[in-house]
Amino acid sequence: MQQLNAKTVSQSATQQIQILMPEHINGYDRLFGGRLMEWIDVVAAVVARRHSGCNVTTAAVGHLEFKAPAYVNSTIVLKGQMTYVGRSSMEVRVDTFVEELSGNHILINRAYLVLVALDEDDKPTMVPRLILETEEEKSEWEAAKLRSQFYKQQK
Repeated sequence: MQQLNAKTVSQSATQQIQILMPEHINGYDRLFGGRLMEWIDVVAAVVARRHSGCNVTTAAVGHLEFKAPAYVNSTIVLKGQMTYVGRSSMEVRVDTFVEELSGNHILINRAYLVLVALDEDDKPTMVPRLILETEEEKSEWEAAKLRSQFYKQQK
């Protein structure tokens, strides 16, 4: 039986680090977008699994914005955090940065994904509520509610 105690955003947040190798690069000598999307999906799934305590599946990539390129030998930092929860669905924001040798982070991508928690029979199951502690988390929650309403209207 899954635990349905509410959780904070920080309890499920995660981070992944990559160094770009030649196999991650496209024909324009930049990070291949499909590879980045794979990494983003993994980070989002870890966040959703940590929050829900369940297996999850990606239901939608609601927004994916490439802001700048990355090149071979760049250090890539992906940071994921919960932005919204419904009954069984969760929205996760994943920010991707190039980390310069100075330690400075440059945002190169922001993505919002919707994942669904699954029970033992692979059916949607309830997820814990989300405790919002900061103004940024509250702002993300409100923006996520608007995105959710927009997606429902598109069906």
